[in-house]
Amino acid sequence: MPELSVPELSDFERGLLLGILIGEGHFGGDGKQPHVTLRMHTRHQRLFETLLDMLPESRLYGPYTHGGRSYFQWMMRGQALRETLVPLLDSLPLEQTDEHAYGRYQDMKQRYGL
Repeated sequence: MPELSVPELSDFERGLLLGILIGEGHFGGDGKQPHVTLRMHTRHQRLFETLLDMLPESRLYGPYTHGGRSYFQWMMRGQALRETLVPLLDSLPLEQTDEHAYGRYQDMKQRYGL
């Protein structure tokens, strides 16, 4: 696999990523590998497209319909998470911005040896 690198994002893009992951993101895993996911209504499709443009190694799944709700799920895992998203998030002021989200992020990193 080719080596990935931290993308060069504008200040706005970095702030957008940080804000959306603080507000809506999930830092977890499936027991084997870590993942960061974002699940939102299909009306936010343009936001998901923006995230894909910013982080082309990420993936978008859906649309799904469940329980009367229609949503997309954006995800980063595997090499892209380890070599792109983790260094990017580590460079952002997550701890100073939201202690709860920072704690969830650190728990994921510890559980999966990141």
